[in-house]
Amino acid sequence: MLPCAAARASLAVLAVGLSCLSPARAATPDRVVVVVNDNSALSLKIGEYYAQRRGIPPKNVCHLRTTASEEIPRDIFDREIAEPIGAFLRKAGLVESVYYIVTTAGVPLKISGTRQTEDYAAVDSELALLYSDLKTGKPHKLAGPWPNPFFGNRDAQFSHPLFPIYLVTRLAAYDFEGVKGMIDRALAAVNRGKFVMDLSSPDDRAGNDWLRDAAILLPRERVVLDETIKPVYDQQDVIGYAGWGSNDAHHDRRFPGFHWLPGAIMTEFVSTDGRTFQRPPARWKPGGSWSNPLGFFGGSPQSLSADYILEGATGASGHVYEPYLTMTPRPDLLLPAYYQGRNLAESYYLAIPALSWQNIVLGDPLCSLGKP
Repeated sequence: MLPCAAARASLAVLAVGLSCLSPARAATPDRVVVVVNDNSALSLKIGEYYAQRRGIPPKNVCHLRTTASEEIPRDIFDREIAEPIGAFLRKAGLVESVYYIVTTAGVPLKISGTRQTEDYAAVDSELALLYSDLKTGKPHKLAGPWPNPFFGNRDAQFSHPLFPIYLVTRLAAYDFEGVKGMIDRALAAVNRGKFVMDLSSPDDRAGNDWLRDAAILLPRERVVLDETIKPVYDQQDVIGYAGWGSNDAHHDRRFPGFHWLPGAIMTEFVSTDGRTFQRPPARWKPGGSWSNPLGFFGGSPQSLSADYILEGATGASGHVYEPYLTMTPRPDLLLPAYYQGRNLAESYYLAIPALSWQNIVLGDPLCSLGKP
């Protein structure tokens, strides 16, 4: 339902207030732990490149030995991922001081489960709760999503133990060159360019209202807000994008044809866009029918977050399984926070309602546009 005039006025006031806030202190590389899988040459190469470019201390690189398969059972996650990372953080004395965990392509992506118990999840989203597990000495419950304590805290600076989670992002793309591009663009991020909000229709469904609210909270001269049924394509100098991707019934391209600026991020209301980092055939196009498996790639006909990275985005969100609309990142929280100078990890996690769920965040967590 469309917010009333009073609510819209409140958002406008909030936008003015946000413009007066100073961004949180810049996070430093010693706040980051990089996780690499020694059984994956790609993971090792990404970890080495990122640590060198970002200046991550050698003691903050955590080495695992696990399968390089994208999907794993829960027991493999517990034994070969969560437990070794927890032991590493304790031994290195980094439990409190580290805020960000960076996984790399070659570290498993998703945990299989069942809808009956809702214990299926993204590896990264489960690792976000590793801090609270270490502090309490017991694992979190697995049934269903876990409320994200940082969600919606627009004015709070992220810190431990105030927010008992890690902010987990992933350096992954179709190949090493794709990840290298992400890292290099993150280091060249600039606060300029357009924020594109593409509604699927002029109606008042929740996602469309979040996109409208995001437009209110950003500088008018930097916003492209499209409320027509025609998808927005071929935009220049894009720094942020939010829309419906292949869930837009009129979506008829694999790539939006954007020119992305360094530091650009995206999010979309798509259930399975983070399902794989295997490269689709060049002729494949998302948006096909769920009733025709011949149009699937990676088990789904939907668009892929990795395609945005391939086209030039620096950061992206995605979902490894069905998250439901209410659990997708909120663009009205994500894009204003990023515009105001929060780093990539904080901006996304501020906007993600739940953890131990299906969400992934792609990109260098320290990437920041700086002050407007």
